[in-house]
Amino acid sequence: MEELAGEIVRIVYQSEEDGYTVAMLAPEGGGEPVCIVGTFPAPGEGEGLEVRGDWRAHPRFGRQFHVVRFQVKAPSTIKGILRFLGSGVVRGIGPEMAKRIVDTFGEKTLSVIEDDPARLARVPGIGKKRVKMISESWKETREIRDVMVFLQSHGISPAYAGRILKQYRKGALAVIRNNPYRLAEDVAGIGFKKADAVAASMGFAKNSPARVYAGVVHVLAQAAEDGHVFLPYSELERRGVETLGVEPALVGEAVKRSVEETRLIMEKNLAFPETLLPGAQAVYQPGLYVAETGTAQRLREILHQKKSVRKIRANSALSDLAKRLPFRLADQQAKAVARAVEDKILVITGGPGTGKTTVLTAVLDVYSRAGAKILLAAPTGRAAKRMCEATGHEAKTIHRLLEFNPAEAVFLRRTGTPLECDLLVVDEASMIDIGLMHHLLSAVPGPATLVLVGDVNQLPSVGPGNVLKDVIESGAVPVARLTEIFRQARQSRIVTAAHAVNAGHVPEFEGYSAENDLYWAGQEDPEKVAALVVELVKVRIPRRFGFDPVRDIQVLVPMNKGPVGAQALNALLQKELNPAGPSLTRGGTEYRVGDKVMQVKNDYERDVYNGDLGRITGCDPASKTLAVDFDGREVVYDAFSMDALMLAYATSVHKAQGSEYPAVVVPLVPQHYMLLQRNLLYTAMTRGRRLVVLAGSKKALAMAVRNDKETRRHSLLGRRLGLGAGGSGPQGPGSPDISK
Repeated sequence: MEELAGEIVRIVYQSEEDGYTVAMLAPEGGGEPVCIVGTFPAPGEGEGLEVRGDWRAHPRFGRQFHVVRFQVKAPSTIKGILRFLGSGVVRGIGPEMAKRIVDTFGEKTLSVIEDDPARLARVPGIGKKRVKMISESWKETREIRDVMVFLQSHGISPAYAGRILKQYRKGALAVIRNNPYRLAEDVAGIGFKKADAVAASMGFAKNSPARVYAGVVHVLAQAAEDGHVFLPYSELERRGVETLGVEPALVGEAVKRSVEETRLIMEKNLAFPETLLPGAQAVYQPGLYVAETGTAQRLREILHQKKSVRKIRANSALSDLAKRLPFRLADQQAKAVARAVEDKILVITGGPGTGKTTVLTAVLDVYSRAGAKILLAAPTGRAAKRMCEATGHEAKTIHRLLEFNPAEAVFLRRTGTPLECDLLVVDEASMIDIGLMHHLLSAVPGPATLVLVGDVNQLPSVGPGNVLKDVIESGAVPVARLTEIFRQARQSRIVTAAHAVNAGHVPEFEGYSAENDLYWAGQEDPEKVAALVVELVKVRIPRRFGFDPVRDIQVLVPMNKGPVGAQALNALLQKELNPAGPSLTRGGTEYRVGDKVMQVKNDYERDVYNGDLGRITGCDPASKTLAVDFDGREVVYDAFSMDALMLAYATSVHKAQGSEYPAVVVPLVPQHYMLLQRNLLYTAMTRGRRLVVLAGSKKALAMAVRNDKETRRHSLLGRRLGLGAGGSGPQGPGSPDISK
């Protein structure tokens, strides 16, 4: 890194959100001012800065110095002091007042404001109120700088320092000095490891209670990211010891104390056998414990209440449907419609081509003719849109249905203010994690009928839990399994191959024909698979089928990292498909106008959600903002919110759940072995609507098909439901599987 020192002569731009600044710096010793960019603490014109960083060439604004570290130097000349105070950095002082103050105190001006602000009253036009305002503003500015300098000295970059200041305001130093591990809980982007490094530099002991507790919470949070609702105590202890490098007794003491203080929940005296729950006691984060127990309780409550629409009779409804429909319902479909009419809760599950949409349309027709109030929902915007197109009924995302209020971070539809409906149908139910399911069920009115539709053979939710599978296996809820593939669907190689994969058979591939929609592009050399994917997306598929390489073709990969992972493929595809144009760089990724991007976190304020795809339509380097078009709606991202975006020419299969694309390319290499699972390949193949191309190694394809061992998620929802229904657990008696 290089070093620069000089005086700020102009602030070009500064974000109030995170302190990101573009300024002109006049170097010491003379020379033309240079442009510096970075995150600074309330800089003012006239101040001195010593900065470290590197030079970069911006395509529009030319050479800029990107600041990594800095040190503020108070202005020392009359001219500098006058420019500094006149810049407005101190409330109560403008250009004219700055001149009066400097005329009065000269080079001692800043020491007067710092040490004896009462003397400012001698300046013409300054009363007691303004003196107080100036003093308080000066103190706040100094505190901000103190925090920034303190954080830098402990390895926190200026960008993260801006977030910390936003979170804690004036109390930042006190919070961090008392317990730096709070950073991991409160500040986005600062995880346990970064907070632990800060704490170590401050002298916190390896076995300090604050560290061990934070480590335990970190382990549980990581487990939740892996899909677990809880961890058995024995596993939590093992992971805690590995993460923290402390004795097991310290982990146990931290868990015990946290349970006593209700910061964690440990379920004691479980009526669950040791074979089901190794380690006996389950340790939960409080929110996930409430979500799991609340979901089980609410499902049982809905099951046992009377239906609000009771005048429908299954036999007559099916008879009427037979007269109106231009086709005959298959036996499985007719049974599913009948149970949707008779039962309070029904799960409809089946693979592609088995008629889930036909059943759903018939159910909606029956309830509509009975005058029922119907609501439709899905976890993602794309899934809701597909649901609307397939049924002709309005469908919303679950978050919009529940009227999420981002200002207060609460759902307005909940217990006490339930949804107004007689029938609620939720599609893509395999995507719903335990937290969202709890919120949804809390808003379902007791007399309403609930129909959950989904493919249980797909990947489970990205969030914790395996809700759809747990509900099905509990035996507590009626299940309609649709297994018959209908003639029209059998004509699709995508459909038949997906079912073959689900049954454990490697699909067969035929040569090119006009009707074919599934292809294999072989390449056994893993180093060449990435180049093959680029060629398929850029040249071969558009040339043969006419698909637009950015709009229509989606690359789905098992992993994010590696030479054939999403990150590497995104860089290659961006270079080939969108090589130039206005851009911004954030977190090592360059975002260009025209790029395909994906939102990877729920953002309730901007009304964009995890998995939403968009195209960048504009960028403003001065304000460091991007404009992204999501299905005709433009959303503006600042430096902070940009962290929730990723390039999306290629994305993980998990991120594609609930979506369909005209064409899908799925690279498969043996290096993906950790994630090569049957349900992942099945999910990827069923995302393609008109074309699926599997590319890579036949060995990797066979590995994926053979591996039907899903990673077990720690969840007790199915057990709780099964016991509540009077059964004996996941395989116990209860409500029947009506497809049998």
